[in-house]
Amino acid sequence: MDVRELFRLSARSLRGHKLRSALTIIGIVIGIAAVVTFVTLGASLKADVVGEIDQSTANNIYLLSTPAEDEGFPERPQAVFTEADLERFRGIDGVREVVPQGTIAISTLTFGNETIARQQVTATTPAAFERATFSGGRAFDAGAPEVVLNREATRVFERNLSVGDELAVGLRGNETATVTVVGVVNRTGSQLPFQSFAAQPRFYVPADRYYETTVESPSLPGNPRQRAYPQVTVVADPATLSTTKAEVGAALNGTDAAQLQPRGYRLSARTSGDIADGLADLVDRLTRFVTGLALISLVVGAIGIANIMLVSVTERTKEIGIMKSVGGGKRDILLLFLVEAALLGGIGALVAIPVGLAGGYVATSYADIGLTLAPMWFAVAIGVGIVVGVVAGLYPAWRAARVDPIDALRYE
Repeated sequence: MDVRELFRLSARSLRGHKLRSALTIIGIVIGIAAVVTFVTLGASLKADVVGEIDQSTANNIYLLSTPAEDEGFPERPQAVFTEADLERFRGIDGVREVVPQGTIAISTLTFGNETIARQQVTATTPAAFERATFSGGRAFDAGAPEVVLNREATRVFERNLSVGDELAVGLRGNETATVTVVGVVNRTGSQLPFQSFAAQPRFYVPADRYYETTVESPSLPGNPRQRAYPQVTVVADPATLSTTKAEVGAALNGTDAAQLQPRGYRLSARTSGDIADGLADLVDRLTRFVTGLALISLVVGAIGIANIMLVSVTERTKEIGIMKSVGGGKRDILLLFLVEAALLGGIGALVAIPVGLAGGYVATSYADIGLTLAPMWFAVAIGVGIVVGVVAGLYPAWRAARVDPIDALRYE
């Protein structure tokens, strides 16, 4: 039996049971569409988050103290970098700027007659915005009662914030500070690590006016109290980045931070590329995990194909007997049922791709990230659909091929 005849007979059989075939195909569509959706979301998230870092200035070195087991994305950094440490880093050849970052615990933000709860704002220096892009205004001045917002922060109140507005910040101890909005930033240029790509409201204030986290400096005579920051960005000369990173890493051992960090923590010096690689690995692992869960739906679809093929073998027993009596061999019968199963899987895969892309578009729109396609997975999806159909149809096809023609002709 030639290939065209196999496909013609298989298609005729599927058309003869349209509803049953459609329901079986839906099972495959759900499974593959879920895979395409999650893979598209993972690719989009990776491109948005990792791409944001890659697009940043490549000569940034990020210094943190994090739990030793943390890899890639830093969690729970400790405030251990003192002002004395910052001066040490500034003295290293190839270092252009040292930008500290910390958080200030607050309770509320008030604009006009509206008050919202807020846990913290970010404290840093004007140097954090040297390569930033502003949609309005400018960076704050050192020591000034001013605040810079990102675009998401302008929308936290019912009436959007803009340059020139005043905010009342509820600090600890029932104190209130009034700050003026002087700038709305689009991107921070990753001078402030892990914040420029996060779609969350951010408020930036001058550290020298509002930041109060202090520790005793163990390296200075008399151990004076100094501000201590959990994150520091060292901006290096691009021509000497590797050398500067090595020198900064070596200098960490002699800093206050090395003595102040808790047991089980470690100091690290990471470039944008290091962080991008860690984040890419984290996103890939998360995508594989979620995609693995979606594959369970494919198992259900495969069971549906196996079920419909077994029913089809029983219904077409007499047809199988007639085919064998006119010269059809076991191979022909086997191929006929395998082609039917493959058609079910293949059609399901073809339908699933646009459905999965639609799901990916909805997911990325909800997450407020750009849509990035993964074309390789489209071919994989079609291949998986066909393979699932063939594998699910193997036993029914084998069973059909073993039907005795005499018994089949007697079957009612």
